[in-house]
Amino acid sequence: MKKQLHILAFAGSLRKDSYNRKVLSLACNSLPEGTSYEIFELNDIPLFNEDVEALGFPESVAAFRQKIQKADALVIACPEYNSSITGVLKNALDWASRSENKQPNPLIKKPVAILGVGERGGTSRAQYHLRQVLNHLNMYVINKPEILISIKSEKTFDEKGNLMDEFAINLIKKLLTSLIDFTYQMRK
Repeated sequence: MKKQLHILAFAGSLRKDSYNRKVLSLACNSLPEGTSYEIFELNDIPLFNEDVEALGFPESVAAFRQKIQKADALVIACPEYNSSITGVLKNALDWASRSENKQPNPLIKKPVAILGVGERGGTSRAQYHLRQVLNHLNMYVINKPEILISIKSEKTFDEKGNLMDEFAINLIKKLLTSLIDFTYQMRK
């Protein structure tokens, strides 16, 4: 019998009505039985500063790192600002990437899936930059399918912000299935 998997998700946006955060909420509806899913909000994570780190991880950072450590896999919703990842996302990853008490950071060898909602290219440039960062952090990024949702179409989201694009919804299901399958393979 397979042990239940726990997935931690977070979005690189602080905006309350962020499409990327909405897609993370939708993703939890696409998970198979035996999988738990939690969304972590990055709002309270301060800017990375080694002087602050020297005094100990701030409470919000310690909570984030602990959630990553306990998760079997991650899902990151990646907005695109100025053709790259957001400062919020990079900052959170910088905090999470620090070792503590000579122990490796909680990101190492963690399976991770990426998705994103944005303008024309649907965050493709940001996702490629994020892949570079995650590769450097020695994480296992699920390569396919790529989830690049464009908000240019009037059919993508309804007036309440619900994702209406069936093709995108099915790709999200496939991405999560790939993430779960890979995570189980890692356990063998």
